[in-house]
Amino acid sequence: MTRDILVPLASGTVFGAGLTIGGMTDPARVRGFLDLFGNWDPTLAFVMGGAVLVMAVAWLIQRRMPRPVFAEGFSLPDRSDITARLVGGSALFGIGWGIAGLCPGPGFAALAIAPGSAAIFVAAMLAGMLVVRLVEGQG
Repeated sequence: MTRDILVPLASGTVFGAGLTIGGMTDPARVRGFLDLFGNWDPTLAFVMGGAVLVMAVAWLIQRRMPRPVFAEGFSLPDRSDITARLVGGSALFGIGWGIAGLCPGPGFAALAIAPGSAAIFVAAMLAGMLVVRLVEGQG
């Protein structure tokens, strides 16, 4: 039971700290990255590049492991098809990210820094997730 709570909590805390240190909880940074023809801010590219490098190492290590350290088995994607739902959801995510300057991880991390504006974003995000579940009959 403890590992079911502490390992994800520790992972989320490290992720949130990384987003905060990288400046990704500041919507102006994200908008600056998307402003290709204005005052472009490359910070997000460096944060994403660092994440890709860490994940590449993790995938190499994972291939050599018989099972995870803190779980009974790996929970890896079992589908690779591209569906209209996937493309539509990705487009909606990108549009929301561009408008708000936040995505889910930085949105939750920003609750500690700018709770007023971040709470509006997080509430809207959770409401959208609920609407999708209700429309698809999962809620």
